[in-house]
Amino acid sequence: MQLVVARIGRAHGIQGEVTVEVRTDEPELRLAPGAVLATDPAATGPLTIETGRVHSGRLLLRFEGVKDRTAAEALRNTLLIAEVDPDELPEEEDEYYDHQLMDLDVVTADGIEVGRITEISHLPSQDLFIVERPDGSEVMIPFVEAIVTEIDLEEQRAVITPPPGLIDDNAEIASARDAEAEG
Repeated sequence: MQLVVARIGRAHGIQGEVTVEVRTDEPELRLAPGAVLATDPAATGPLTIETGRVHSGRLLLRFEGVKDRTAAEALRNTLLIAEVDPDELPEEEDEYYDHQLMDLDVVTADGIEVGRITEISHLPSQDLFIVERPDGSEVMIPFVEAIVTEIDLEEQRAVITPPPGLIDDNAEIASARDAEAEG
């Protein structure tokens, strides 16, 4: 099975290094020197990691055969894909690979069906479940502990406790003006 583990950013310096946007919780395993990664677009790869280092909080990689800034810049926006055993599980108990979460049924704590996870969006601050509702519409659920209270892989479901307005139109709107009007 293939997992996207990073996206190549811009070139760094003149010797072929690139910045990468890490998309794995295990970069030391997936993005280590010697790792051979498939790419999207496929014509760009496969790429073999020659060196890796952290600079100013960003991971920099150099690939075999990429020796200058021009070659590094040509890789920009390429997705790096690792081949992973489908039975392999993340090291931490409450971590999940995207393929484990895809197609889970999403229900509220009181058993109301919300929909099915069709996509996982990885944003800088948090991940989002894109959930297709039974009527065909979509809702975005932040994958945070306060909202997603349980992932049950055996039952193939994610249990959520959504705040008002997240999956319905009953948002509670509070403002300082409302408090002043009441007081």
